[in-house]
Amino acid sequence: MSTAQNGALAQPGRGSKRQVVAWAMWDWGTQPFQTVITTFVFSVYLTSPAFGETNFTSQSLSLSTALAGLLVALLAPVLGQNSDRTGHTVRNLRWLTWALAVISGLLFFVRPHPNYLWLGLIMLGVGSIIAEIANVNYYSLIDRVATPANVGRVSGFGWGMGYLGGIVVLLLLYFAFIQPQVGLFGVSNADGLDIRVSMLGCALWTVVFTLPTFLALRDEPRPAAPRIGVARSYALLWDSIKRLWRTQRNTAYFLIASALFRDGLSGVFTFGAVIAAGTFGFTGAQVIVFGAAANIIAGLATIASGWLDDRFGPKRVIIGSLGALVALCVAIFALHDRGPQVFWVCGLLLCAFVGPAQSASRSFLARLIPEGQSGEIFGLYATTGRAVSFLAPSAFGLAIGLGALVTGQANTQYWGILGIVAVLLLGALAMLGVKDVRGTH
Repeated sequence: MSTAQNGALAQPGRGSKRQVVAWAMWDWGTQPFQTVITTFVFSVYLTSPAFGETNFTSQSLSLSTALAGLLVALLAPVLGQNSDRTGHTVRNLRWLTWALAVISGLLFFVRPHPNYLWLGLIMLGVGSIIAEIANVNYYSLIDRVATPANVGRVSGFGWGMGYLGGIVVLLLLYFAFIQPQVGLFGVSNADGLDIRVSMLGCALWTVVFTLPTFLALRDEPRPAAPRIGVARSYALLWDSIKRLWRTQRNTAYFLIASALFRDGLSGVFTFGAVIAAGTFGFTGAQVIVFGAAANIIAGLATIASGWLDDRFGPKRVIIGSLGALVALCVAIFALHDRGPQVFWVCGLLLCAFVGPAQSASRSFLARLIPEGQSGEIFGLYATTGRAVSFLAPSAFGLAIGLGALVTGQANTQYWGILGIVAVLLLGALAMLGVKDVRGTH
């Protein structure tokens, strides 16, 4: 029998609707950090003229993103093993979620001045580290709420809830604080107060809407685990990798391939809004409206893709999505001087394929994990992903520099798209060699 049939997903008592919804609410509740902070509002705010010249702020963002990714690669195996060993997955997720809310609120103190650029970048990097490590715990809980027959739909539902939660909070903050000349509580755009107060809104949203997750899901009792040191944790990690290579070669291949294409997918969202503003001339308000439309498309497409995942297998969903993304990114590069309508069309189409690829990647791995190893394998999933997470940010920044050398132009931000394309292509080519898991359930 296959790994999936004997593994974590095959255990009894999984898949109640209440648990699925409660699990998915974590994605809804933490989405402000991804949608509002990382993608459509705060990162655009940090790369605005108030903080410096466009190329400098964009390359600084790429550097800080790359460094944060390397730190995740170092921390994830240690913290992921701790959750797996102690069984405190939900407890650890709760503390990480609250820490994410705190860092979101602290962004209020980043004023629109070059002196605050690195403060903002550092806090943004710390938040991304917290969010990624929290994801390890969140992903590992999927075996408590899904079965082999519906894991694609459950994964897609979770991703879709995140996207839809993102649009709701984005629109609320936009109409409450950002769009009006004077918003709620007398908030205006003076001294960046509309953006800064929105960060407090993100923090509150995260605390409130993740409560259902922690009320419905509990850690399963297990004997107390002995404490181990950092060096021992990395030794155990190496043992896990060697065992995985010997006994689950296809899983190892998938971890490598997914590390590449997931970094490319992250690059699409991290730098998409930055390109909209810096290359296509979107105002802050237009970026937010675009983000709202993007999240609707991404949410609905991702929920729908769960059916395709369960019906045809996650590999087909991943390969098809990556192919479409590469074609659309090339179109944006080639047509960058044709006006904002190019990004409206191609950018929104991009959003229809990022979520399905992410969701199918998670469900692919969930089908392969043996019972009792969810934390360990998803920890490796995060580690391998972050081990190469410098690729997309670095490729984005290097491509901008190359564009400046080739064209002599002052603003070659649009060349960064080609760096993201290169990473997506590498991931797609690597994924071709991975065996699909369709039919294992």
